[in-house]
Amino acid sequence: MIDRRHFYPHLISLLLVSVVSIAWRVHAADKLVGLHSAQVMSQSMPWIAQEAGLFKKYDLDFQLIFISSSGVATAATLGGDAEIALTGGIGNVRAYVQGATDIAFIGGVKNILTHSLLGKAEIKRPEDLKGKRVGVGRIGSNTHYFVVQALRRFGMDANKDIQPIQTGGGPETLAALVSGGLDAAAMTAPADVRAVAQGYRFVINGPELRIPYAATSFVTLRSLLNKRGPVFGRFMRVMAEASRILHTDKPFVYKVLGKYLRVGDTKILAASYQSEVPALEQRLEIRESALQATLDEIAQSDPRAKSVKPQELIDRRYLIDLEKSGVFGK
Repeated sequence: MIDRRHFYPHLISLLLVSVVSIAWRVHAADKLVGLHSAQVMSQSMPWIAQEAGLFKKYDLDFQLIFISSSGVATAATLGGDAEIALTGGIGNVRAYVQGATDIAFIGGVKNILTHSLLGKAEIKRPEDLKGKRVGVGRIGSNTHYFVVQALRRFGMDANKDIQPIQTGGGPETLAALVSGGLDAAAMTAPADVRAVAQGYRFVINGPELRIPYAATSFVTLRSLLNKRGPVFGRFMRVMAEASRILHTDKPFVYKVLGKYLRVGDTKILAASYQSEVPALEQRLEIRESALQATLDEIAQSDPRAKSVKPQELIDRRYLIDLEKSGVFGK
């Protein structure tokens, strides 16, 4: 026979444990895995959001992974290793052209290239680059595309007139240039400012060219949007608030960039900020012209790109919601 004096207290304890457990599961933050492909200012918003406590504010347990290649980042997204990518568009657009139509661009950070070509003191004009070793992150990357397009505007062919050297990424490019392994290199802020501080000079100032390109975008899969739409909505709200901080709170941004990019010189951070931020989209807009430029580049080697329209790649649901919410206007 059950002794009720001992049974009911145990039952109540079990019920309390169950209620607490259920409540914890209900209120636990949603996990989301993201990746980025470059340690640069245009991909700094997840860092800013983390330091500002925005992921916690919107109940997101966000993990950020660094993969230094748009192509490898695309493979990671398609393979299920990450759910959202902040990366250059070339790998994703190429995959879409090849049949991976589950890919969707849901926002943009930078729709033009802001790389520059810097070289040794004796390299004064683009023509002086002929036969020289020019550093790019990877063949097919944003930096390589910039070199191709920039030299083309000066009547040169990157495939014939220079020796493109793969370095792996921005920090590696700067290190190779400074060590004498390169004659010139394509880089963005703050690496370009650091190179100037060490005696290298601008051969081609990229931001002045305003070359359209999906340089930094938010990319995911349509199937994931259908399964976890509200979670992605909260993530994009976080990015919108981080974008506002990026454009309005320079001291905080300098602190974050200094930490993650390991740059302690405020002058370098300030120069980098002034050169890069004007090119960044305050309202996270993804421009069709940027995707069209990417498609045009791919079409030179894959004719299937000619039949793809840029709007096919874009899902604007969150951009529309963010505009309606007024977050950009606050």
